Amino acid sequence: MAKFDFSKRDSFGSKIGIIAAAAGSAIGLGNIWRFPYVAGENGGGAFLLIYVGFIILIGIPVMLSEFTIGRRAQRNPFGAFKLLKPKQHWYLVGLMGIIAAFTILAFYSTVAGWTLEYLINAVSNNYDGKSPADLNNMFDAFVGTGTRPVIFQLVFMFLTAAIVFSGVKHGIERYAKILMPVLLLIIIVLCVRSVTLAGAAEGLNFLFNPDFSKIRASTVLEALGQAFFSLSIGMGTLITYGSYISKKENLSTTAVQVSAADTFIAILAGVAIFPAMFAFGIEPNTSGEGLVFKVLPLLFNEMAGGFYFQLLFCFLLIVAALTSTISVLEVVVASAAEQLNMSRKTATVIAAVAISILGIFCTLSLGNLYIGIPSPYPGVFKITLFNILEYLSANILLPLGGFFIVLFLGWFLGKQNVKNEITNSGKIRARLFNMFLFIIRYIAPIAIALVFLHGMGLINI
Repeated sequence: MAKFDFSKRDSFGSKIGIIAAAAGSAIGLGNIWRFPYVAGENGGGAFLLIYVGFIILIGIPVMLSEFTIGRRAQRNPFGAFKLLKPKQHWYLVGLMGIIAAFTILAFYSTVAGWTLEYLINAVSNNYDGKSPADLNNMFDAFVGTGTRPVIFQLVFMFLTAAIVFSGVKHGIERYAKILMPVLLLIIIVLCVRSVTLAGAAEGLNFLFNPDFSKIRASTVLEALGQAFFSLSIGMGTLITYGSYISKKENLSTTAVQVSAADTFIAILAGVAIFPAMFAFGIEPNTSGEGLVFKVLPLLFNEMAGGFYFQLLFCFLLIVAALTSTISVLEVVVASAAEQLNMSRKTATVIAAVAISILGIFCTLSLGNLYIGIPSPYPGVFKITLFNILEYLSANILLPLGGFFIVLFLGWFLGKQNVKNEITNSGKIRARLFNMFLFIIRYIAPIAIALVFLHGMGLINI
């Protein structure tokens, strides 16, 4: 079989395109619903302060590590490790990232499909006048039907594949430069409306006024985990996007800019949600799907002009989901095209179909067609395929991937090789390089190991 022609490999065409695409990868539904929930559960401002600290201390260096590996090799995750250490088994780390991307998109596309149902209900004004029990029943009935969730999941996978199908520069970059400004504009409008509500000041105080009495060891671990997962670390996305970055670009600056954009959007999500929740007396620790599909419709019902702001919020969810699904699918597509020597278009179709098939079973597992295993936990009737894939990726594959990535860069790639890549062969000054290497070698592995052990339930504080 002929080898893939890497001289014709696609790449990003502009700095703003790099930032938009990479930030779009990091900014997903987790920023919109998980960050407010985790922050609300862990004391608001105190959690935010610790979270931002971990982004700076751990998140940026680990992101820079992935960018460095990707650009140095100019390959997909599997091919990158294979090229950089051809006679060793580091390519298994890249393979783990590809598997993580595959499983993540299978269940994430399920949730992404829910946003389309949300939009239809919002446009039809179906949430108007509904009680909390009504909204709960609506959501449970929708998820339980099987048919509609599968249709919306497939629609979302089609939209994702259509963009990836067009390539890096003319697909991912082009749409990222459109979608990211749209996302930012929508969330700013929602923030303005939220902070102008009567009683909103209490929500802002909760988010930005740290109450250090609320800090526990578990709060620190939750903040560390949120910082790690919010940046799309460990699944190969950043290695893949790093491989498309020009040798002329400053990788350190890019990592800082992408991390800043991700953190900024997460904070804006808090500003959009917390003041409104406090204004209408809603508890700030309502979790994920409950917050978005069961609580916020109530909030918009009570808000003047709520119909229109609910529509904006729906579009925000869809855009945030789409920018993430694009990047996750790209990991699988780039790997299939380069390792199996097939055209990008063929790789996109095969990858999208394969992920969709697993995704269908994942979606159906939440409905009438039970797919999963009996639960060993008291009070929990079953563990669905959706739960299994979510747990496998979030608690095992991503932390392990991130752990081995920092070990590889810190101890096996070679100090001079790393420095040459970060400094563009000495053309850029790297004042903090020794600090960066110290963090990657010693601090980041310990931090990621704690995230892994906490996620596995081996550390319960």
